[in-house]
Amino acid sequence: MPCTTIEQLVERLNSVDKQYDVEKITKAYRLADEAHQGQMRSSGDPYISHPLAVASILLDYCMDTDTIVAALLHDVVEDTDISLEEIRKKFGDDVALMVDGVTKIGQVPLNSKEEQQAENIRKILMAMSKDIRVIIIKLADRLHNMRTLDARPPHKQRKTSLETMNFYAPIAHRLGMSDAKEEMEDIAIHYLDPYGCKEIERLMDLHKEERDRFIDTIKSRIKERITDIKPEPFIEGRVKSAYSIYKKVYVKNKPFDEIYDIYAVRVIVQSVIECYNVLGVIHDMFRPIPYRFKDYIATPKPNRYQSLHTTVIGREGIPFEVQIRTVEMHNTAQYGVAAHWKYKAGINKSVAGEQRFDWIRQILERQQEADDVEQIADAIKTDLAPDEVYAFTPKGDVFALPLGSTVIDFAYAIHTQVGNKMTGAKVGGRMVSFDYVIKTGDIVEILTSNSANYGPNRNWLEIAKTTSAKSKIRSWFKKERREENIERGKMDLEHEFRRNGIIPEQDMLQEIAQRQRLETVDDLYAAVGYGGVSLSKIIQRIKETQIRQQKEQAALNPKPFEDIEANTRRSRKKGIIIEGVDNCLVKFAQCCNPLPGDPVIGFVTRGFGVSIHKLDCINVINNMESDENKDRWIKASWAGVDDSTYRATIDIITEDRTAMIADVSVAIAGNRIPIYEMNAHQLKNGNASLVVTIEVAGMEQLTNLMVKLKKIPGVISVERTGKQ
Repeated sequence: MPCTTIEQLVERLNSVDKQYDVEKITKAYRLADEAHQGQMRSSGDPYISHPLAVASILLDYCMDTDTIVAALLHDVVEDTDISLEEIRKKFGDDVALMVDGVTKIGQVPLNSKEEQQAENIRKILMAMSKDIRVIIIKLADRLHNMRTLDARPPHKQRKTSLETMNFYAPIAHRLGMSDAKEEMEDIAIHYLDPYGCKEIERLMDLHKEERDRFIDTIKSRIKERITDIKPEPFIEGRVKSAYSIYKKVYVKNKPFDEIYDIYAVRVIVQSVIECYNVLGVIHDMFRPIPYRFKDYIATPKPNRYQSLHTTVIGREGIPFEVQIRTVEMHNTAQYGVAAHWKYKAGINKSVAGEQRFDWIRQILERQQEADDVEQIADAIKTDLAPDEVYAFTPKGDVFALPLGSTVIDFAYAIHTQVGNKMTGAKVGGRMVSFDYVIKTGDIVEILTSNSANYGPNRNWLEIAKTTSAKSKIRSWFKKERREENIERGKMDLEHEFRRNGIIPEQDMLQEIAQRQRLETVDDLYAAVGYGGVSLSKIIQRIKETQIRQQKEQAALNPKPFEDIEANTRRSRKKGIIIEGVDNCLVKFAQCCNPLPGDPVIGFVTRGFGVSIHKLDCINVINNMESDENKDRWIKASWAGVDDSTYRATIDIITEDRTAMIADVSVAIAGNRIPIYEMNAHQLKNGNASLVVTIEVAGMEQLTNLMVKLKKIPGVISVERTGKQ
């Protein structure tokens, strides 16, 4: 239970087997209590209850005195008149650094646009690199906020839960803090999908008594067989976390009855030898399920997690998982990096020199090398991904890679030159293609050549999964093929300019180059050539620049209102005839996005001209007979063919396969149709949905494109939607 008063906190400080500077902690509490006086939380509790709860969580990890002090003060700089300099004078540089770091993290919006998000997360990683205790405090802060989230309004609950799932839970995973990660995920999914969670809870509660009885029986049987081990092992039973079951049921589309590790028993012993001895006993008592054994003792996870996992079936016919680990492994599994404060003397506060934090430095280093913010965002998403696979070299070296990694990623994980000189790969002694997806346990042999003619292929950028491999491939092209990159980039840019009707000026290209942190236009061409800068981003920025310049020009040379109104109709929304009305402002309704060839009708709006709808638009059907609006509907028709373009959105349902987005993009580009926006997501049934917004000349062009898209292998359906 969290402490709710300073007296309870002091009592706990005195009860643990660790020396704390109680006077310094009490002094910090008094300052925080006075500073937050009159402030209340959404629950109605005094605000000081939150810092006390955070300090209490950190005390569970036995964090040091300065960390407890910083936890009590973590909100005073942001929410009160207390300055950072005052904290430094009263409590020292370490406390001030932690408070400053936590304050900056708290000010970072994680649901912002991708470019801002990448920069914000970079700041968080920088704070972590200076003192790892900063993120431990922030995780405790977020955990308490999640526990009290029911007092917040619904939109805040969803926003906070989404932030937690996208960033804080993966960070907790990478730091090995599994208890905090699982609790945050379970609470977050409750607010993000309450109906799905209720169904999972219903399924789990259906046989609760039988489940508890089953786990107790298994624990008793195991305990009887390992009585000769001294000191006596600790055995505990558990049920898989709600979010873990939710992922398997709704994301991986598995029936509840086919989830084999809902039930688990954990055996905690004193030594590694005892772990393997207990494993032999377990496999003698129960029938192991093939391919469900994992040895994380011999091959630890990147976050230092170690344990033996095996799934077995007892005489009841119910599968369950057994985890076997030492006491030290168990502490690391629960508390992660914080276990070093709980059970040891702590670690160096900085990540410098700590091998377990290499991933933080690697993300920061790759961000320095990246030319495009999309690469930074991809790096963060990939490197924080919680799922990994483990593969071996023929010599027995093990490499951990993100789920979905290919042999190209494996080659670059071994060494940059191994990747650059790769000519092929074998898995289990058999040749495989470059896009072969590695599975845990694969023995991968990379074939190389020392010939100067060999090097990475540009297609590898599409095949590689890890940001590390992509960064090294781009780096090779950047250094070895500059002239080729300039020529290729210039050709690609000119093609995109022609396709989008853009006539770029040299000054505009120079401005775009500088925005990408490049010195010259040739550097911009080269970056496009080796894949360091996204073409779509450049085109979008040029369009934005041209629109801005047009607005500035219009402000310098204003026209009479009538001319502006008429020009708006002619230049932006040409081709519509309104019966009985001349020279009025015309706009197309976003609810149905009519195209030339669609039967249309006009609606006279109040102050915004005539809105054009499709005749079968749901808003037309629902409102046309309304007495209030009946006289505002007027006949409209298309004036004939013109050179205007119109925005349309199509929803493509496909099989979830590699390169599907690329195939769809190629089909659209082959019809010389610009893509305005594309969003993809996985459906619960295992398929995928691609929602693409494009600019077309009319219904005929759109129909022809939809016919071609339906012919792509794996495409299930193509439908036009009313949303923009």
